[in-house]
Amino acid sequence: MVDRIILHIDMDAFFISVEQRDDPALRGKPAAVCGSLSRSVVTSATYEARPFGIHAGMSIQEAKRKCPGLILVEGNHSKYTETASRIFSILKVFTPLVEVASIDEAYLDITGSLLLYQSPLHIAQLIKNRIRKQEGLTCSIGIAPNKLLAKLGSRLKKPDGLMVIEKEKIQEILEELPVAKLHGIGPKLSETLRSINIFTCGQLGRFPASFLIKRFGVIGERLHEMGLGLDGSPVIPFDEEEDAKSISHSVTLEEDTSDKDLLRKVLLQLSEKVSRRMRKEGFYGSRVVLTVRYSDFYTFSKQRTLSRWMNSGNEIFGHSLEIFKSIPHPKPIRLLGVGVSLLKKEWCQQDLFEKREKKDNLLKAMDRVNERFGDWTLTWAELH
Repeated sequence: MVDRIILHIDMDAFFISVEQRDDPALRGKPAAVCGSLSRSVVTSATYEARPFGIHAGMSIQEAKRKCPGLILVEGNHSKYTETASRIFSILKVFTPLVEVASIDEAYLDITGSLLLYQSPLHIAQLIKNRIRKQEGLTCSIGIAPNKLLAKLGSRLKKPDGLMVIEKEKIQEILEELPVAKLHGIGPKLSETLRSINIFTCGQLGRFPASFLIKRFGVIGERLHEMGLGLDGSPVIPFDEEEDAKSISHSVTLEEDTSDKDLLRKVLLQLSEKVSRRMRKEGFYGSRVVLTVRYSDFYTFSKQRTLSRWMNSGNEIFGHSLEIFKSIPHPKPIRLLGVGVSLLKKEWCQQDLFEKREKKDNLLKAMDRVNERFGDWTLTWAELH
């Protein structure tokens, strides 16, 4: 079996770096992007601001107390999205296997690309150079046998870094590495691990998996694997066509949140994406699946089987929202996913009195407008 080679690309202080690129007066100064200039939180801070303790999620008031000279810039999400889209297009030049993890990071499986390039290091350097030349931005890249370690590599060498974690060096690198350095182990989980005398990845990997499962439930086995540097999850392209079993979309949020209005909007956007793919491929479905991942990486799915067939984003949204509301949410949410399964190409048992053909023509007309003029040009009022 050929060993996989995964790249993790992480843009450096993405939002504020875009602002610095477009406004030279911000360069070399403590600055931060926020949602609004009156009441909001920091979403991205320059590396010059970080020695003052400024970080994402901090309130503007606290940030100004810590750094009175901090320059605040109101965020422009459409500009960041357009920039990210161009960056992801650069990545697809090197492999079709590009998984968009968030607006400023992606995983690449370059295993099959090595016949065209000298080495993984060469590919990484080409990507860094092209992003710098075309977008005026820097990124950090980790190269490793799996996604977990590739992400670790990019985090350990920021900003503008490049780190290779070779298979033979994994145990050596992880032995004294604090568990908090691994993606997915946050402050609270780190504290819990420290309470049972697990401080390093080496200790985590040697700890009995049975005890971890008993202590942490379903994530216990995953924690044990993380301590060993194991991760078998594939790189899944964002636009990968799925078979007729199901069609789904998910998104990792820019920051963990419990904001009901924001989560509602995300559910509607995901439902619309799923419905558009269903119509494009001629599918109707009768089961809606909701996936939720919390800030501690606990993930689960809940589904609802319907008595009728549908492919409308509004209908999918209605059912996914009802499922969402039926679940208690004790922690901030990191990822949301919406899917439809039990798919068929024909209408099946349509409602007798519903003007189905008229409704389908309306939805298809919306799809044509959005394909021509961009996502969400026409959509339901709740998305505005």
